[in-house]
Amino acid sequence: MALSKILKHIFILFLALLALFLSACSTKKVYEPKDIKESWKYHGSVDEGIIDITSEVALLEDRKVRTKDGVVDVVIKDGYRLIGVSDAWVLSANFDGNMTITNKENPLKSTAFSLEKTIAAASVKGDVLAVLFADNEMALYSLSTKTLLLKEQGNAPIVVDSRIVNPYFMNDLVVFLTLDGKIVIINAKLKKKLRSVIVSSEENFNNIIYFGVMDNKLIAATGNKILSMSKQEIRANYEVRNAVYDGTNLFITTKQGEVVSLTPDLQVNAKIKFPFAHFLGIIIKGKKLYLLEKEGYIIEINKKLSEYNVFSVDVEDSYVFSTDKKFFVDDEYISIEP
Repeated sequence: MALSKILKHIFILFLALLALFLSACSTKKVYEPKDIKESWKYHGSVDEGIIDITSEVALLEDRKVRTKDGVVDVVIKDGYRLIGVSDAWVLSANFDGNMTITNKENPLKSTAFSLEKTIAAASVKGDVLAVLFADNEMALYSLSTKTLLLKEQGNAPIVVDSRIVNPYFMNDLVVFLTLDGKIVIINAKLKKKLRSVIVSSEENFNNIIYFGVMDNKLIAATGNKILSMSKQEIRANYEVRNAVYDGTNLFITTKQGEVVSLTPDLQVNAKIKFPFAHFLGIIIKGKKLYLLEKEGYIIEINKKLSEYNVFSVDVEDSYVFSTDKKFFVDDEYISIEP
């Protein structure tokens, strides 16, 4: 076959693939409610927009930190990533593993660690600093002496979800939520690993994205599965977007547009589906849930998931940070109450 004919066939194939791609994009379905009650009234603007978020805090344009309780007057240095706030400390680090730990009540009180490799997550309690590195290695350090107390190697992940959870302290125990879908429990006093439990075993995007303690059970979720662990281990398959606990039940939203109410044993209380909905956040207030949907809606729904109203609201394509009463989107807020 002549070169010109080969090139012609390649060009035709390219056009066909391009048409297929554009067709797929143009027919992408989004959530379209049948009935919109009215526009949501409780919203406004803030001085500083969000430039980065973690599962617990947000970094603002002026490099200060927004927590669920308000803005902390600690400035994160340029080139440093906000990791979290724990035990009165604000933790940040750069790519090279240089960490700064600053007291949120007294920003002049701070300490620096040089750990020499990228930090994925970290928490502090008392004199113990718990660090999860980007290669999934776990370590404990003394905050006062900066000495290494314990090191535990994990399996290095290939690709992870950005929703990384910081280590969790339970008395003398440190719970590491790893980047390869495990819960690793370490006794900080004995400097010994006690247990390692698999939540899920997907090859990619398998890090823990949610963790909580409910009814004396450890609840952990990856993007594919939820684990409830106490005397026994219970797992359920859900592609989790958001998760919140109201003291009795766990409420999750999924990539399929579902809202599901689960017991701490992962038994289904109720569920409802909003076709093609992409939920950006969820807040529980009283007897209702408030869900922020990507196309510009607030869905107000009772906890039984049996009745709901849909309201329209302006939503920018930006970082979303949820507190107990507000969704913060860039430099705007959407409140669930006046």
